[in-house]
Amino acid sequence: MHSGDPSHGKQLFQDPKNQCSGCHTLADAGTKGTIGPNLDDAFTSVKAQSFSLSSMVDLVRGQIAYPEPPMPANLYSGQNADDIAIYVAQCSGVPTCGVTAAGRKPGTSTSPHVATGGPAVNGKSVFASAGCGGCHTLKDAGATGTVGPNLDALKPSKATVARQVTNGGAVMPSFKDRLTAKQIQAVAGYVASVAGK
Repeated sequence: MHSGDPSHGKQLFQDPKNQCSGCHTLADAGTKGTIGPNLDDAFTSVKAQSFSLSSMVDLVRGQIAYPEPPMPANLYSGQNADDIAIYVAQCSGVPTCGVTAAGRKPGTSTSPHVATGGPAVNGKSVFASAGCGGCHTLKDAGATGTVGPNLDALKPSKATVARQVTNGGAVMPSFKDRLTAKQIQAVAGYVASVAGK
């Protein structure tokens, strides 16, 4: 049997600073992302065919460990990935599955994708923590994403980056509810200063 804490998995899934909630629809989590598969739709037929919970957990865990584009690599690993996998397997296709998000404060998990909004905000760390590299190429950040524009080739201005991060566009989600204004300005300044260099 799989070990995992679905309550912690729900907390991680809903954390606005990670990409699960921005990319996937999952009714129990209250998310409506459209970049990745609708997890309710994806698992409804699987559950109707009486697949075991263990099989569904394996499927989700495999997607986290070996993602196919546009899903970024290295979102979660270890226990965090196990917790998300059991939460998704248990609650997909069940609008109110009864799992309550863990009481840990967002930002206290060991996820590499948790941005902080302290007094000194580093644009490069916001780029990494918000998962920008999963979709964009930016040499300075070691990012090779191909879903969104290659920022090195585009060389956008700070104002352009700030507007895009705030409002989103095309397949890019809006980050205005996930990042603080300070974080948006920091990542915009960072991208504008290093793109194409």
